[in-house]
Amino acid sequence: MKDPAEGRLSFTEMFDLPVVVDLRTAAKALGIGSTTAYRLIREGQFPCPIIRVGKRYRIPTIDLMRALGIEDRPLYSVDLELGPDCPGTGF
Repeated sequence: MKDPAEGRLSFTEMFDLPVVVDLRTAAKALGIGSTTAYRLIREGQFPCPIIRVGKRYRIPTIDLMRALGIEDRPLYSVDLELGPDCPGTGF
């Protein structure tokens, strides 16, 4: 049996994605197969909003990242060095 986490997108790969992704890419990021992803859409249970373009599905990357618990922007070590009083650090 195939390990569900095998073939998953890495954290770094998530930040390299375009603004919207196809269903196969979203399924890979979620660690599920495309068959399961289509079933979840049919059942209204897919974990993030879906955009239907003709017969194809597109998933906004920002919503996919939120469903995975990933912040809108990465936190870099320089942000930590600047501290909470520095504008734009977000913490």
